[in-house]
Amino acid sequence: MELESVPGVGAKTAAALRELDDPEAALRDGDVASLARAPGISEGRAARIARGAIRAEHDDPGGFTATKRAREIHEDALALLTERTVTDYAAKRLETIYPSGVRSRIEEVRSFAESAMTRKPDPAVLDALSAVEPLAEPGDVRVRDRCLATRDAERYADAQAAIPEVSVEVVDDARQLAELARSYSTVVALDEAFAGVDIEGDVRVEPNALEEPESVVPERVLTFFARNRDRIRAAAEVHRVADLDAPCDLETLLSALAQLDADGSVSGDEELDRLATAVDDLDAAVSTAESVANDHLREAIEEQDVTIEGTDLLSLVERGAGVDSLLQRELADEYAAAVGKARDHLVDALALRDMEATARRAFPDEPAYPVEHSEDVVARLREELTAARDQRATRRKRELADDLAEMRDDAAALVDAALELDVELAIARFADDFDCTMPALTESEGVAIEGGRSPLLDVPFEAVEPVDYAVEGVTVLSGVNSGGKTSTLDLVALVTTLAHMGLPVPAESARVGRVSELHYHAKTQGTLDAGAFEATLREFGDLVADVDYRSGPAGAETDGDSGVTSDDPAAGTDDRPVMVLVDELESITEPGASAKIMAGILEALGERQATAIFVSHLARDIRAAAETDISIDGIEAKGLEDGELRVERSPVKGKLARSTPELIVEKLADDGADDADGFYSDLLGKFE
Repeated sequence: MELESVPGVGAKTAAALRELDDPEAALRDGDVASLARAPGISEGRAARIARGAIRAEHDDPGGFTATKRAREIHEDALALLTERTVTDYAAKRLETIYPSGVRSRIEEVRSFAESAMTRKPDPAVLDALSAVEPLAEPGDVRVRDRCLATRDAERYADAQAAIPEVSVEVVDDARQLAELARSYSTVVALDEAFAGVDIEGDVRVEPNALEEPESVVPERVLTFFARNRDRIRAAAEVHRVADLDAPCDLETLLSALAQLDADGSVSGDEELDRLATAVDDLDAAVSTAESVANDHLREAIEEQDVTIEGTDLLSLVERGAGVDSLLQRELADEYAAAVGKARDHLVDALALRDMEATARRAFPDEPAYPVEHSEDVVARLREELTAARDQRATRRKRELADDLAEMRDDAAALVDAALELDVELAIARFADDFDCTMPALTESEGVAIEGGRSPLLDVPFEAVEPVDYAVEGVTVLSGVNSGGKTSTLDLVALVTTLAHMGLPVPAESARVGRVSELHYHAKTQGTLDAGAFEATLREFGDLVADVDYRSGPAGAETDGDSGVTSDDPAAGTDDRPVMVLVDELESITEPGASAKIMAGILEALGERQATAIFVSHLARDIRAAAETDISIDGIEAKGLEDGELRVERSPVKGKLARSTPELIVEKLADDGADDADGFYSDLLGKFE
């Protein structure tokens, strides 16, 4: 798949997508999580790109929701699904499921939805999903204690691209390499020519380093897992409670994650912790050791009764000797004991092992008061400890990075599977909450719904009365005010939309003829002025002109129920079958003119074998104005009880429903006391 051929993907976006391991597969699968890992691509944009790629894959021209109200129905259907997601990802992923007239796309989603409907939404799984998010790529990893070195300018550019986390330096010879070694703790030379060169410091010659960047910058892997640690753990918990097959051994993965701190450093290594603590506590330990020695020596001096004969004192003065000489002569043993205590404290406090000999030299043997450490020795000890700590940390980072790098793809698959489970569970919850079934999608025209209940009504779903309704061709739906005509139209639109999304529908059963465009015109508020009226007529005129003939010229044979003529393919095709739903078009102008206009539109749509339902109070007038037979169905009122209508919600085929005024007049006419002079009976006769 050529990336730039996908709608909405330009050169810049294509370049970002190419950063992914397999962008073509991500586009083909509608994998929003993978697409969102591309630099600068948000989940919302990833969903839009995925939709464009799916349309391109199925050669889908789009345009199913052809009017504002049709788009609102799709948005309402999508909202019912996204309200049942736990993660933001799943909500965005569901946006890639759209109504389509292309059979291959519908079947693709149907297969996914049928599998999803077998899921059981366990509260424990939903709770575990709350902490799952798509994996994030850390873009701020920077390592300043090491660098790459090369003599080749071209390789310099390759190194910058392959391992941007470290500095890359160009060197001409071993002398310049040695200078780098004094500035960085580790230098990785990329040229084989430097092999065997003896340079002081940590200089490694690794010609294949660019092929194995984790060996140079294990922080790349460690930071990735540290930033995503909680997400991976949450995904592992989802797999555990949902009993999903994991792509790797979860205990091994979780054990490796337990060795990471939040900042990407290695934890749980006692030796590394010891060395790090020794470096941090060195100055304090040295100071305390001095205090230990001086306290011991002070107590010893205070307890000593030293007598110096005059000749001895004269000899000390003549030699220029001071207190040190006196200590050496009179308190040598006590000084040695004091220094020994200082050395023992320093070694014990820092838990020193290999560097014990260096630590003991920090306090000299020559007597002095107060006892002081050797700065040079302590500095050397600090260097040794720091080097040992860094070497240990680097080695552990490499070891852990090697282990985690092998599990990176599995970790991504683990998280992706958890996120996709949320998508499936949203569909399963939708199907459970609204008693849905998978509809039959046919190539024949029309729609048939049994036990359909609309979740779009402003009442609890349990209180919604089921509706049975089937339509083929063009039909006028009549009925009393507030009898449910508009809600029936909404139900037909919703079932048709969901069926063409490949999703289950809220009905006991449903058969939906495939359509490529849904034209749903909501009720107009008030009479239109001349300009708006003309625009509305033009809209219907364009619709009629654009509808493809589903059957050829009169007498032409068709190929089964496909509607495609066998003798003149250009004259008729079912590539673009349409459904037209219109709610009370009579409000656009005067009732008499409205009836004639609707009759003409219905006749034109009928000739083109479109499926159409027009809700109207002018059914009788429309039938009178039409030159062909037009079906009329009715939502029949059973009567009035205490001023309230009792309605049979399922439309009756071929029935012109009575209006609310007619019912009221009928009630008055039936009451003999109120109609003694026959006034109401005469009025009732006007409705016949």
